[in-house]
Amino acid sequence: MSEDTQLLLSPERAADRMDLGRSKIFELMATGELESVRIGRSRRIPLDALKAYVERLRADQNTRVAS
Repeated sequence: MSEDTQLLLSPERAADRMDLGRSKIFELMATGELESVRIGRSRRIPLDALKAYVERLRADQNTRVAS
C-alpha cells in the first residue's frame, strides 16, 4: 500500500513524511496540535490530520504576514 493511500501513519512514518523528528511528532500529539487516535496501546495519526496541521501552519503564517 502506498503512503498516499494509507489512512493511518505511525508517529515514525508521520515524522518521516513531515521531515521532523519523532520526538517533535509526540510533542505535537501531546499538546493536541496534531490529532492522533489510539488503537490498543498504539497511537496512529490520520493522514488528513497531517494535512490539516500543515494547512493551519500556513494559514497562521499568512495571517502574520498580512498584519
